[in-house]
Amino acid sequence: MPGTMTAGGKTPPPILATFEDALAKFPDGYVGGYFGGRPWGVTVKRSEDGKRIWLYGEELSGTDIVSFNLYRLAEPGSILKPCEMSSAKVIEFVLGFEPSIEKAASRK
Repeated sequence: MPGTMTAGGKTPPPILATFEDALAKFPDGYVGGYFGGRPWGVTVKRSEDGKRIWLYGEELSGTDIVSFNLYRLAEPGSILKPCEMSSAKVIEFVLGFEPSIEKAASRK
């Protein structure tokens, strides 16, 4: 299925692991930050059982967005379901997003 990524799919496992490690650093709820030198607002929601992560981000000074669900499978691996965009765009955003200093300091 286009836009779906699993550990056994087209995306190499090291990239998927790096993506999931970066995503784990996002706090639940809203965080402001920067991607590509532009301000962004990002909201992350995690299901109580930890099997689904939803992220929605929007460029605050423009019209770009990033949105996806990540589903953890019963067997090893995950499925990334971007919302009307490529997996590459989602991965690039999660790896490149830098939370604002104020929010990052409060998470320590």
